[in-house]
Amino acid sequence: MVFAPGEKPGNEPEEVKLLNASKQIVQNAILQAVRQVSQESRQRKERASDSRGTIQLGGGELTKRHEKK
Repeated sequence: MVFAPGEKPGNEPEEVKLLNASKQIVQNAILQAVRQVSQESRQRKERASDSRGTIQLGGGELTKRHEKK
């Protein structure tokens, strides 16, 4: 096998290293974006269910106060 100047057996050519590094950067960015969207979606759902629960609890408290009078 013939190696280019500066290359050693077992070492990847610089272009392959850069390509692999680029792929890794893109994969990490996509993974981070997916995690962020999932987290934001989960938080929105939690806020929506929390606000519905507060309204329901608030309504129940008003009813109980009214019944006591």
